[in-house]
Parts: sequence; structure tokens; C-alpha cells
Amino acid sequence: MKSKGSQRWWKLDNAAKIFPSSTSRHNSKVFRFVCELQEDVDPQILQAALDRTIERFPIYRSVMKRGLFWYYLEDSTLRACVRAEDLPPCFPVYPAIRRGLLFRVLYYKKRIILEVYHALTDGTGALQFLRTLVCEYLLARFPDAFVRPYPTVLPDASEWQKQADSFQKYYEKPTGRRMKVPTRAYRMRGSRLPKNHLAVLEGQIPLSKALCCARERGITLTELMTAVLIRAIHERMSLRDMRKPVVISIPVNLRSYFPSKSARNFFATIQVSYDFSRQEDNLEAVAAHVRETFQSNLTREYLRARINTLCALEHSIPLRLVPLPVKDIVLRIANLLSMRGVTSSFSNVGKVSMPLPMEGMIRRFSVLTCAGVLQACACSFGDSYVVSFAGPFREHEVERTFFRELANLGLEIVLTANFPSEGEVN
Repeated sequence: MKSKGSQRWWKLDNAAKIFPSSTSRHNSKVFRFVCELQEDVDPQILQAALDRTIERFPIYRSVMKRGLFWYYLEDSTLRACVRAEDLPPCFPVYPAIRRGLLFRVLYYKKRIILEVYHALTDGTGALQFLRTLVCEYLLARFPDAFVRPYPTVLPDASEWQKQADSFQKYYEKPTGRRMKVPTRAYRMRGSRLPKNHLAVLEGQIPLSKALCCARERGITLTELMTAVLIRAIHERMSLRDMRKPVVISIPVNLRSYFPSKSARNFFATIQVSYDFSRQEDNLEAVAAHVRETFQSNLTREYLRARINTLCALEHSIPLRLVPLPVKDIVLRIANLLSMRGVTSSFSNVGKVSMPLPMEGMIRRFSVLTCAGVLQACACSFGDSYVVSFAGPFREHEVERTFFRELANLGLEIVLTANFPSEGEVN
């Protein structure tokens, strides 16, 4: 954090730098968390809870600005106002035509919704904000249900720690390792919905049964879901398509490997590549390959090398001196080349925890994201494990095959769809 006179500003963290340049009409770079309560939301109480929450996360008051060489975040006096949900999921938060806050809080019946532009924070940071917001809301909505000291979800972190750029903390100049040009992956095609519209399909699964299903196969739940997703994608591939591998990008929360209390971006990705022209087409074989990839990539040494490789470009003196309009073009092309090497992604946010007295007031949490291709996200709360697909296509064969495969494994699934109607998208 720095200041210009009385105004504070922050450099974008390493992961955030590419988002302003690569945001497009089909890729808003917005992700969405939903907390579903047991009763309808009171918007006035929610607004008061948001006012208190944002005081604890000052960077959420910032707006995006263009500098000579980089984008940056600048503190503002704008007030975040809750409003009834009236937009498609993951609608753009950062349009170039106006300057506003990089998140929104919505409500719909029993749902509290947080949508965040990825340049501001990652899933872990956004979830920290939402949990705080929900905690503040429930304390105000049911004051007689709690006794002092009141429950809290706030981490033991200073304002500086929450706003820190952890990429810079753990960066070391790489010695010889260079980023590889990605191999061209199989890319799903289909008839696209109009810009800013997503088709969403969610499946709610008993967490205990899903964990049991994964353990029976000696793998983690994330590994099981990744393997099932790979096979679901394979179902729609032609013989010609199988000349290219299916590549699933997996975001990794670096806080699990490098101590950090930052509420900003601090993640990397690993990739699971499966070549059906050379490897077997059965769940056991795919799951074994997924597990092997996870075990070799999810190490402190590998992830530190990822941090170093990603940050090296940012620290390159020639690149730092390139004006921002040129950087925009370069980063946009780099993003397009990178996306050619990815088929889809699966992001498991993990278990969402809330103070014990509040758990009975909440039904479930869910998460989804918009990134221009079909994406799967998951999180759990209590015994509810929710897998959400969001994509820009009118066709939904992959999502349906995914859940059908899980049902064939003996899992009970409750599906909820939010597909734009023809009237909405025409």
C-alpha cells in the first residue's frame, strides 16, 4: 500500500495483472459466492452489515485506475450498496466505460450473493469477506441468539497483512527455469449464449457419501471430481478430437503451502493433462493419472517454482518499461495462447466454516465463476457439497454426463438449473 497525498493506492498483485487486459464480453473474470439462509434476507440489515464489513477490508473500497505502465487500485469514497439481484450471474463488474467498485453484494429471497472481479482477490479472499458479512448480518438479525463474546470469523490479521501482496514476499529470482509454451488442448465448441449470459447447473451431493466414494478409490474428493470431469468431456469428443489432450486447470490456494493472511490474490494453477489416444478410458485409469499429477505438482518446491516463473515477467526491466497500451496487447495475446492449452477447470474452494451458533441458520454455500469456457467450482458446508458448472454454451452435455457419472457411482444428487430463456437472451 502506498499513498498519494491523503489517497491510498495499491499495486495489483502478480495474479491480478493479467485480468484487466484479458477481460472481454464473454469473459467477465467475475466469480460469485452464494450463502443461502434459512429465511428471507432483510436488505436493511444486510446493508448495515456490509457497512461494518467493508471497514475491516478497506481495499474493497478501491477502484481500478490506469497508470503509465500498470493498472493499480486506488482508494475511493464510493459506498457499496446492496441491491436486489437483477442481473445475470457474474455480470461484468469492471466495464471500461465507468469507474466503480470491483464487487457487488446482492440478495434474492434467502440468498446473500457476493460477486467479485478477480483482480481484487481470489476465492479464498472473497470467501473471507463473505463469511464476515454473513456473520455481521446474523449477529444483527438475531441479536438474542448470541451471547458475549460474540462469534467471529475474522482471522487474527492486521490491516497490513490482509492487504499484503504475498507473491512478492515469496518471490525469488528463478535460476534457469522458464515458462513452457502450453500444448494445444482439446477445446469445447458450441453455440454461444449472447455476451454476459451464463448457463448454470448445480448439483448438491451429501458430502459424507462423496468423501466415502473417493476414499474407496484411494483418492481425494477433488481428484475424483477432476477424473469424472475429464471422462465427461471425453464423452463428447470425436475420434479426430482425441488427437489433442483434455487439460483441466486446477487453481491452488498458495496459503496452504506458504504462510499468508492476505485477503488478495494468492493462488497458482496446476494442469492435469489426459491423452485418450494413448491412455485408457476408464475411471480407474483416469483417477490414477490425476492422483499422480496432484502428488507431483502439489509440493512446496513445485509451487515456489511456479511463483518464481510467474513473477519473473513482472520483474523484467524491459517489460516494466513498456507503456500500458502495449502491455495490454501483449498480455491479451499471452492469455489467448495460455487458454489454448486448457480445456476446462475445476476449482474446489473446500470446506466453508462458520461459528457453531450460526450453522443452523444457514442452508448452504455455493460458488461459480465466469472465465469464457465451461468451468466447474465446488465447496462444502456441513454435509452439503455443491458442484456448480457455469458456461457460455447453450449445450449442456458435459455437465449432465458429469452428474450422471456421479449418480452411477451411487451418489444422490439434487440438481438446480439456471439456463437463460430465449426471451432473456434475444
